[in-house]
Amino acid sequence: MIQKVRKAVFPAAGLGTRFLPATKAQPKEMLPLVDKPLIQYGVEEAIHSGIQNIIIVTGRGKTAIEDHFDKSFELERELEQRHKTDLLEMVRAISDMIDVAYIRQKEALGLGHAVLRARELVGREPFAAVLSDDVIDAEIPCLRQLLDVYNFYGASVLALMEVPDESISAYGVVDGEPVSHEGSSGKLFRIRNLVEKPKAADAPSRLAIIGRYILTPEIFDSIAAVEPGAGGEIQLTDALKHLLRNRPIYGYRFEGKRYDAGDKLGFLRATVEFALARYDLGSQFRAYLKGLFSNGRLD
Repeated sequence: MIQKVRKAVFPAAGLGTRFLPATKAQPKEMLPLVDKPLIQYGVEEAIHSGIQNIIIVTGRGKTAIEDHFDKSFELERELEQRHKTDLLEMVRAISDMIDVAYIRQKEALGLGHAVLRARELVGREPFAAVLSDDVIDAEIPCLRQLLDVYNFYGASVLALMEVPDESISAYGVVDGEPVSHEGSSGKLFRIRNLVEKPKAADAPSRLAIIGRYILTPEIFDSIAAVEPGAGGEIQLTDALKHLLRNRPIYGYRFEGKRYDAGDKLGFLRATVEFALARYDLGSQFRAYLKGLFSNGRLD
């Protein structure tokens, strides 16, 4: 019997150096994409995929994340007294949406180490891992797509996306054998090997691993078994290679659009496109952008 995935791990202990000085005093996960922090998009994706037990791996200076998902009695009382019912319901919904637990990563020793810190809270059951830097806009949540594959095969599943040659060296890349699934081919792959940040000439494919994972509990033993890599960090990709020796791993080319919100340009693109899609902002923002074009501000 295939165990149900009930928990999602959010590694959130990184230093956010690509967004300094904005992240000097606030977590990068709390940077607002329009009017919601990045991490909330990932949490809502987990909820819409059927997962409500959230584990957030935090570090020094990350208390704003805990405050965001906690109750704010003073704010709620103020909104109630001002009869701002809509805002009050929105604020309460944030603290009511999930069951959340926190664990500290005292040193930023890599993604693999961050996932390993959640071992005791996850226990011996499969779980999702979500990197909030990757914001994914999809009709069916990306995690839900991965869960559907997991529920069929009972094995770890990684989200994949095809990337161009000039960007491939920034990703973990897979060598995968296509597998026919639900009458379609070219979306699901049984992984034969994984390579961390290869040069374009050495990459086994153009299928890169994106920040969504469904992982079986054996991954914890594999993380504990691998040696630290460059910079003394424990890489999740190395642990997945170790797991692959004894367990199958699948990769799924998900349907949807991914934004690299951990990159300044990617964050700006996401902000513009999410704002344009908003019913309450889109028309006015679109008119503003057209005005910039007509005035020659964007030449």
